[in-house]
Amino acid sequence: MLDKAKVVSHQIMGDPCYKIMKLVLRTDIAREGQPGQFVHVQVATGLDPLLRRPISIADIDREARELTLLYRIKGKGTEVLAQVKAGERLSLMGPLGHGFTLPEQGELILVAGGIGSFPLLPLAKAARAKTIPVRLYWGGEDEDFFTSAGLGLWQDAGIPVSLSSMDGSIGAKGNVLDLIRENSSGSEAGQGAGCSVAVCGPQVMMKVVSEYFLQTGASVEVSLEERMGCAVGACLGCVCTLKDENSGKIRRGKVCQDGPIFQGKEVLWDYEQ
Repeated sequence: MLDKAKVVSHQIMGDPCYKIMKLVLRTDIAREGQPGQFVHVQVATGLDPLLRRPISIADIDREARELTLLYRIKGKGTEVLAQVKAGERLSLMGPLGHGFTLPEQGELILVAGGIGSFPLLPLAKAARAKTIPVRLYWGGEDEDFFTSAGLGLWQDAGIPVSLSSMDGSIGAKGNVLDLIRENSSGSEAGQGAGCSVAVCGPQVMMKVVSEYFLQTGASVEVSLEERMGCAVGACLGCVCTLKDENSGKIRRGKVCQDGPIFQGKEVLWDYEQ
């Protein structure tokens, strides 16, 4: 769907030094969007920057027809987007890609690194709505980062959150895998079988977390991120390498069309041709 979405609100989150923005849009795309999907946003009306920017859906309000997008300013495209004000309109394509699988039973464990928490929030809310036990393990820089990256949104939604910070200013000190190991005794995180896991964040983090949970017998999904040109599978700019579980054959997938959500067991993180 292509839609001219109205900007309901647009503001910086927490400490400006983290450059994290919250953008709320009113659009019919909200009626169809699913956790894990994304929208392709036209950030400028001119030719610079020319390409749209893919941004994951961070919240969905179907009744109000509102989508929330959380993003970090880190390049020209997002710098231009950050200037958009309430009342203006943005061209959106979406919802795009395949979303997360909501388990029918068992615990749902979410693992985020940095701003990888953004696409996991609507999945957590969907799980809570179906009374599926859910918990977030989230690793980040420091206490100010978590405040700026939307920790309050998780708390408002009543989602249990365990934090690890690199400086130890909040939660456990260290990385998120250390946090998971420390909290795994006697929980679904330690038992594996019957547990569903969704992971999003830096690739190195997703790789080690995915491998950890797969060894326990858990079902793992990961949210991949690649640069996208068209976001509809035509330009081949977001190709990833996958392995078929049954045949063992190597294949190339498109993050925009086949993902961005993939089974952790099918992703070849370090594949070299």
